[in-house]
Amino acid sequence: MSGVAIKMLHAGAITQVVRAVVPEFERQSGHKVTLHRDTAGALTKLIESGEPFDLALITPEAIDKLTDKGKFVRGSRTNIARVGVGVVVKEGTPLPDIGSVAAFKNALIKAKSVAYIDPHAGGSSGIYVAGLLERLGIAQEVNAKAKLIHGGAVATHIANGVAELGVHQISEILPVKGTVLVGPLPQEIQNYTTYAAGIGIAAKEPAAARALLEAFVSPDNAALIRAKGLEPAAG
Repeated sequence: MSGVAIKMLHAGAITQVVRAVVPEFERQSGHKVTLHRDTAGALTKLIESGEPFDLALITPEAIDKLTDKGKFVRGSRTNIARVGVGVVVKEGTPLPDIGSVAAFKNALIKAKSVAYIDPHAGGSSGIYVAGLLERLGIAQEVNAKAKLIHGGAVATHIANGVAELGVHQISEILPVKGTVLVGPLPQEIQNYTTYAAGIGIAAKEPAAARALLEAFVSPDNAALIRAKGLEPAAG
């Protein structure tokens, strides 16, 4: 069977799942998947502008909003996985105590520099962290020494010594060599972002896009999703 070309857009935090699922899908189906990665906010704007695509993995809220604007096939939105926020430091450095909200606040205050995604870049974790700092009453103090990251993984900048401590989605921390995941945020302030897939209303290959979507929610891939720092959230 001759394969077709599928264009897929996806948010950063689900990248490791994409990289694990897509090659096996390509091998089994004979299709070829072209990937475009960006923040959920940037992808939303791209889709609104009329960018053609077959499948997109962004947030459920974004898909629902864009479905109402005629960009996704209504009823195609399927939740794939959810991911929480964690703290990262450079490998070989002392691990800060983040076991409670008070300890987490203290770790941020004591750190010489703190990195997180620039909320204006549209990344889910950056928007959440910015609001969290405000709620904890330490926004001014932390932002005075913050290194706002405009794209990619915060952990990469921790490994390169740009900042001492980073806050980002766990799935974006685990694959970066030279860093250590200190742990997830305390449960009282934890935030989970769910990622979902939807088929483009103008998809050139809707049947192939549907097959790829089904590969992401296959029970066979549940263990893989957990290994990448996310939790399956099919439905």
